[in-house]
Order: sequence, then C-alpha cells, then structure tokens
Amino acid sequence: MTAALPGPGGRPTIDQIMPSVGAALGVDAFSNTLGLPESPRYVVFLVDGLGLELLREHADAAPFLASLHNVEDVVCGVPSTTVTSLTSLGTGVRSGEHGMVGYTSRVPATGQRLNALKWDQPLDPMAWQPYPTVLQRLQDAGISATAVNDAKFEGTGLTVCSQRGVPFHGINSVYERLDVVVDVIESAPRSVTYAYESRLDHTGHGKGCTSQEWRAMLTTIDTELMELRDELPRDTTLIVTADHGMIDLPMDNRFDVDTEPRLLDDVTLLAGEARFRHLYTRPGAESDVAARWQEFLGDRAIVRTQDGLEDWFGPITSDVRGRIGDVVVASTGDFAVFSSREFAIELKMTGFHGSVTDAELRIPVLVAS
Repeated sequence: MTAALPGPGGRPTIDQIMPSVGAALGVDAFSNTLGLPESPRYVVFLVDGLGLELLREHADAAPFLASLHNVEDVVCGVPSTTVTSLTSLGTGVRSGEHGMVGYTSRVPATGQRLNALKWDQPLDPMAWQPYPTVLQRLQDAGISATAVNDAKFEGTGLTVCSQRGVPFHGINSVYERLDVVVDVIESAPRSVTYAYESRLDHTGHGKGCTSQEWRAMLTTIDTELMELRDELPRDTTLIVTADHGMIDLPMDNRFDVDTEPRLLDDVTLLAGEARFRHLYTRPGAESDVAARWQEFLGDRAIVRTQDGLEDWFGPITSDVRGRIGDVVVASTGDFAVFSSREFAIELKMTGFHGSVTDAELRIPVLVAS
C-alpha cells in the first residue's frame, strides 16, 4: 500500500484513522499519524453526515460530543460521499487506490454505471476493491476485531468493500447496538469494534441539515453516544467520526443539465452525484468538454480533467483511472448539477454533499478516553 499522503489542502484524511487506531493498540505495522492515545480497546463509531462545521454550529444540540477533544484538520477525502469515505476508513487507503470513486461511477469493462450503495452491477466486490480492511489486518495481528452495523447491510457490496474479513454483528435497534458493542468489546482484552449510525444523514437529505428535525436527531444521537461511553469498559477509547458534512441547497441553485443539451455533447455517461459529477467523454474530447462546462458554470463549479487529480483522489492506479470521470465537476457555494432524466430522485432532496468545500470535507475525530 502507498504511504499516507496529505489530503485536500495538505490535511490528514479519513483513511488515517484506523491505522492510527491500530498503532494505538500496539500493532507495529501501523503508524499513529493522528496521535491517538494508547489503549487496549477501541470503538470507532461513524455518524453518517456529521460534518465538523455542522457539529460546531449546533454544539448546543450535542453537549456530549461538543465536550470531547477533537483531532483537528481531518477531512474525509474526495468525493465527500459515503461509499468513498467508508471504504477509505475501512482500508486505510484513498479512493484513487481502493476504487470506490463515487456514489455512482463507470464500470470500465462494460461502460455501465455502478450505484455503489445498491450494488446494481454484476461485479465481485472483492475484485472491485482488492485491499484487505484494517480490521482484518488487526485481527490477523491478534486483536479481536468486529463490525457492528444494521443487519440489512450484511453481505452488501459496500460492506464487503469496507468492512470485510471480521465478524459482522447485524443489529436491528439502537438498544441492540449498544448491547452488542459493549459485549464484543468486553469479550477480549485487546479489541476494536467499528459501528455505524445512518439516521442523521437520512434526516439531512430529507429535511435539511439546518432543520429542527436534524437538530433533534443530533441530540438523540448525542445522548446515545454518551450512554455508550458510560457503558464501555474504562480502558476503552471511543472515537466518534463521520464520512462527510452536508449543506442545504436552495431550489433556485439547482441546475438541470438536461435543459442545456449542448453540455452533454461528447459525454457518453453521466455519474457521481449532484455536488460532484463524473463526466465520461468520447476519446479525445475531455478538454473540449471541460472548457465548455467551465465556461457555462463559471465560478459555480471547479471543472477538471484527470490531469493532477491525485491531490483529490490520492495515488490513482491504472485499474481505477477508468472509473473516474474524464472530466469532474465539483460544485462550489450552494450550487449543484442535476439531471432530471438520469437522477430524478436527487431533485427531491434538501441536504447534499460530495464536493470539495470545507462544509462537506471537514469531519470530526472526537476522542473519549
């Protein structure tokens, strides 16, 4: 695996969390680049959609989380989306290597579009994402490693890509999750458990991340995490992190590319998501497509070809390069690129993420020892 590189803006990235946990557990194969405290037991708890800027803006709604020490300046990586970040967290490498380059992306061998949440193409996730997980490597090093997640996620493509190689404990309620996490942590003197929470992200997409519903859900999760900390053995360190932040988009800043068909000239496939589009072009057309999009969008987006994308994706392997758009469109401000024909469901959402703004990139790494 390639050594850890600084992320966007030279900042540490989400892929450094689990290796730092491994080093803090005393496994020599890993480096503690984030300076986590030495501890015989760790719980890494990811709250989907809990961006650092959102947490600080709504600190009064999450007094427990707001009271914890934060490892500063950590970002999730690009694109700032769940499938990419969970796999970066799970494998300890960035998206240019593990290959989960977006919510949707092209399968180079077929030209079809993969939805990496639904896993709607006949692909072997073990081949699509070839790296072992950090949990698996820790288990091989003698640490008791487990994943605790919703039962419905067991065996899915994303789970295989991001959490494979260790026992998966499927749960069906918050109360069951608390019991299972505590039980598995207590079952061995040296252990690490990964756990996942999705409700805040769902609320943000549906109601918006500035809504009262979102704040209420943040308070609920804050209380649940405080209860988890109280139930864990005293020698356990709890890490609370996230896969991305989120912003709300006004209706008047939603551009439907299907209303400007000239922008789709020479574009053979549209993928990604509203805040971060992958454009796949006919051979040799990428520069013209990029220039056309940048001229039309102006300062509403950053439009790039694949030249120099390593600052966003990390090292890009030959197998992964064909999955990344020949042109990528990263929206700025509160703007996004929609397609009413290809991605109509996105137009019904309120909260979004995926792009390279700090509101979407910055994540907490909260330490409760």
